[in-house]
Amino acid sequence: MKPYLLGIDIGTSACKIAVFDREGHVKASASGNYRVYYPREGWAQQDPREWWEAVCQAVRKALDAGNIRPEEIAGIGIDGQSWSAIPVDQDGNVLCDTPIWMDTRAADICRELKDAVGADTIFELSGNSLQPSYTTAKILWYRRNVPEIYRKIYKILQSNSYIAYRLTGQMTQDLSQGYGLHCFDMRTGTWDEEMCGKLDIPMSMLPKIVPCHQVIGTVTGKAAEECGLTEGIPVVAGGLDAACGTLGAGVIHPGECQEQGGQAGGMSICTDTYRADQRLILGFHVVPGHWLLQGGTTGGGGVMRWLEREFAAYEREEGRRTGKSSLELFNEEAAEVPAGSDGVLFLPYMSGERSPIWNPGAKGVYYGLDFSKTKGHFIRAAMEGVAFSLRHNLEAAREAGADVQMLRAMGGSANSLLWTQIKSDVVGKPITVPSSDTATTLGAAILAGVGVGMYRDFEEAVSLTVKDKRSHEPLKENQAVYEEAYQKYLKLYENLKDMMK
Repeated sequence: MKPYLLGIDIGTSACKIAVFDREGHVKASASGNYRVYYPREGWAQQDPREWWEAVCQAVRKALDAGNIRPEEIAGIGIDGQSWSAIPVDQDGNVLCDTPIWMDTRAADICRELKDAVGADTIFELSGNSLQPSYTTAKILWYRRNVPEIYRKIYKILQSNSYIAYRLTGQMTQDLSQGYGLHCFDMRTGTWDEEMCGKLDIPMSMLPKIVPCHQVIGTVTGKAAEECGLTEGIPVVAGGLDAACGTLGAGVIHPGECQEQGGQAGGMSICTDTYRADQRLILGFHVVPGHWLLQGGTTGGGGVMRWLEREFAAYEREEGRRTGKSSLELFNEEAAEVPAGSDGVLFLPYMSGERSPIWNPGAKGVYYGLDFSKTKGHFIRAAMEGVAFSLRHNLEAAREAGADVQMLRAMGGSANSLLWTQIKSDVVGKPITVPSSDTATTLGAAILAGVGVGMYRDFEEAVSLTVKDKRSHEPLKENQAVYEEAYQKYLKLYENLKDMMK
């Protein structure tokens, strides 16, 4: 067996590439950036061709940096952001930019479908409420608003399946990304012909559904030439980034929970029982026989990215002088502020909000400011607001019958000891941190490893590759202040939601 596995992660702001050995050690890594376009209010879209260009550049960079020969790679796994709607013609050409998970342009279409088909009917089949951020309404938006493009659509692809197509020439739909379409039967993992008819989505547009670890093809000569790989490397279907990250964090058993600290926030609870709740998101895990009950928020690590971009000029300059990153300095400033941020609250609804409130018009809010407040208050309140949104989702999950005792954190936010401790204090549960920066690409690589037979099964893969770095226990002295702040957080949104339309 060849020694290495390649994981490809199609994130919102960049792709990440990592090469792993069988024990999960990173032998090489690289990333490639691309843009999110915001042409109108409520629109957020990307060009999938830019994803592919970034992947090709990053793969070459990683192989060169790690002195890895392409022929040493045993398999390739791909994960990607949720709820894309990539329209391609019969030759695989991308017909237009895809709206991404933050896009809410199709809100009117959702309202019409709920009236015409019935919100409860849609939910009963798909296990998810109909929202504009999902793939379903985006397809219908194409038909209504760009009919000249809609007529040319051969297939609708997801982010990982588009990269898989560019690598292999095969158009597929992995099981874990099926939840983006409301004609997907969440109990059986199949397309439902009757619901396709009710939603007026042609079944011919929907690719064949395959297990996430199934080999769908091999790297073509053309793809090998473009991205520096070797022709013939097996490629598996891959899956949703949150699901692959959940696998890469070691969450494969019922009751285990991943806490997501990437651009978006939220959590994924593994269950072997169908548990749907209108406030949450239900999808198949990349691990066969399991579902993930998820909370997905727009305000995660992206909140700190925004704060750093707009307000960290001093920290960037100071960082050059001291050798620290601007985010390290942000953490130091926030640590000077007590738990509860002296009454400053932050609603992290920076691009509308997904679960559990499902309000595309929701806005970010700072509350409780006066002349005594510092930049540190803004930073810590943002961290606490994201933690409150996590608790909000966990409470909804508990009411749906999926309680958890411990969380496993992943994503860039998990690198912040302060932020992770705040989350532990707010939710009142221990948080363990495995290799947070590589959990998602590791999950994609594990899929490839199982698919090509490097691992006997997922149990063996996780036992060999997932290694815990640290853990956090909730601090009792912060429980009371966070309980009071959380109740105010909930009340603040309730008092403002009528203005957020």
